[in-house]
Amino acid sequence: MSTRTLRIAMNGITGRMGYRQHLLRSILPIRDQGGITLADGTKVQVEPILVGRRENALAEIAAEHNIAEYTTDLDAIVTDERTDIVFDASMTSLRPATLTKAMKAGKHIFTEKPTAETLDEAIELARLRAETGVTAGVVHDKLYLPGLVKLRRLVDEGFFGRILSLRGEFGYWVFEGEHQAAQRPSWNYRSEDGGGMTTDMFCHWNYVLEGILGSVKSVTAKTITHIPTRWDEKGAEYAATADDAAYGIFEVAGPGGEDIVAQINSSWAVRVYRDELVEFQVDGTHGSAVAGLNKCVAQQRAHTPKPVWNPDLPVTESFRDQWMEVPANGDLDNGFKAQWEEFLRDVLAGREHRYDLLSAARGVQLAEAGLASSAEGKRVELKQISL
Repeated sequence: MSTRTLRIAMNGITGRMGYRQHLLRSILPIRDQGGITLADGTKVQVEPILVGRRENALAEIAAEHNIAEYTTDLDAIVTDERTDIVFDASMTSLRPATLTKAMKAGKHIFTEKPTAETLDEAIELARLRAETGVTAGVVHDKLYLPGLVKLRRLVDEGFFGRILSLRGEFGYWVFEGEHQAAQRPSWNYRSEDGGGMTTDMFCHWNYVLEGILGSVKSVTAKTITHIPTRWDEKGAEYAATADDAAYGIFEVAGPGGEDIVAQINSSWAVRVYRDELVEFQVDGTHGSAVAGLNKCVAQQRAHTPKPVWNPDLPVTESFRDQWMEVPANGDLDNGFKAQWEEFLRDVLAGREHRYDLLSAARGVQLAEAGLASSAEGKRVELKQISL
């Protein structure tokens, strides 16, 4: 049985997402399970190389997790002939340069999103991937979550009949940092550093809508900065110049060609009264379903009760009890880990990853359109992107 090792340079690994989701919950479990096994029996192990700007933090992570190599020299590790894959989870404003260097050096890339701050930059990255022929993957983690896997299965099985609408609620209260430390980095709230709810989350919502329903045709959005002043990691007050909430209406082309209206609220200034931090409800002529990160419940047409509006009497029925949970019918792993394994298999097979830089560019396009819609107070149609 043959074996090989893929060396993965992981840039931005000291950040929250890079460390928790990609190193701790994805690459290290893949390493500790012995790597992945290909159809021909070949064993492929992964070897992470930690990359970042804070050498002390890198050294601590390496020692804690038995990782042999770390470096603060991104350029050197990108051009190192022993590096197979470059992963990036750094600031959005720095990402295009890192991905460009990696692809020009012939490295496969796996990256967080958004891939760029502008659509032109995102398209240029997709063009470069096509020219170099490397395998490129962009994190589409929410499509691998158990709740959305179940929701997509209902769509594929025709459970909904003609799909009418989708409603999404996402977000939670991010503390300002004055009295309690914020749960998110301060750059997320400075537009000059690439922060902003729309820039961040509309990239997610584009691939969620594409992956569950179909392509997004237009957007009408309102973005706002609800909390104008925050405090950074050192306790210094700063002006929050980026939007911390975005309210969007999206017109979507459904799987059967139907027109679907999707509404998604995204906010870092909302307190949670939901079962999960994100929930999507899909309504159709034959049934409805509500999916979160893990759970999905559904209600068929035949089991739909007939509520009667009567504000003079207290509600006597429990609406939540009228829904049935959708079973997983299989083992669903951590979404980040599942996509990493799929991407690694694509690298080894020399094929394109299904969630690539062109998909990421459509996410950037939707974010740009959302910001333009809010600024101009109008509906913005999305044009098809081509290389």
